Amino acid sequence: MTDKLKSAPVAYQNEPFLDSPDGRILRILSEYQEPLARFRREQIQDTVVFFGSARFQGRTDAEKNLTAVKNNHTAVPSARLQEDLKLAQAGIDMARYYEDARKLAHLLTKWSIQIPARRHRFVVTTGGGPGIMEAANLGAHEAGGKTIGLNIQLPFEQHPNQYITPSLNFQFHYFFMRKFWFAYLAKGLVIFPGGFGTMDELFEILTLAQTDKLAKKILVIIYGSEYWNKIINFQAFVDAGAVSPEDLDQFKFVDNPEEAFEFLRDGLTKYHLGGTPKKEREVLPEIAKTRP
Repeated sequence: MTDKLKSAPVAYQNEPFLDSPDGRILRILSEYQEPLARFRREQIQDTVVFFGSARFQGRTDAEKNLTAVKNNHTAVPSARLQEDLKLAQAGIDMARYYEDARKLAHLLTKWSIQIPARRHRFVVTTGGGPGIMEAANLGAHEAGGKTIGLNIQLPFEQHPNQYITPSLNFQFHYFFMRKFWFAYLAKGLVIFPGGFGTMDELFEILTLAQTDKLAKKILVIIYGSEYWNKIINFQAFVDAGAVSPEDLDQFKFVDNPEEAFEFLRDGLTKYHLGGTPKKEREVLPEIAKTRP
């Protein structure tokens, strides 16, 4: 007599299948549906997204790092020491952007939590990691508001920073699904100095706005003209005929937290508070009817 055959797992509990190429579509859908359910449960209507380098520290930590490099001068070759000192000094110079992101997120959150609304408006959102992301989450946390972190699995581990609201701490596998949630709920975007990832995120949003693929007005701030004018010559795009002159009106350069806050507050009030159409007021329930 043969042994009784064991029951097979139901498909949605079959981990080898879910982790296989055949299960990819389900994994993708999960990274759409699970955040959607959580945003609804947490009553998040829309966001303001902060992008910037994960490598920049606050001033105190940057100063500690410079001191540590100087104290370690006997343990490394002189050429390496000079390079380490140069990077540590750059960290001191860039620390101001960490502090500015923290202050701007605090100002924005302190204002937004006073808006009389059924849902949470203009919630500060980041990529969930260290650096500028941590600074923005910290500023929003200090102001007493909810704050979102959309983290992602990377070859080098990026742990979520401690200032994200726990119920709004997300982890993605797919970059494109993470980008979807950055763009879909955003009514404002603040681009602090950063590297390849920050530039990718900036141009992604500018392209969506330029091609009318966003179903709403999105305010874009490029923070730190001294940095960005060295990195990108935007006028060269126009001079070469690669973009129209009016395409440069999609964003505004800003150099201090107060000016950035006023621009966001005035623009968000104008375009997204009071008298807005139902599609703008009810983003999540109407999700199937609006464009990504």
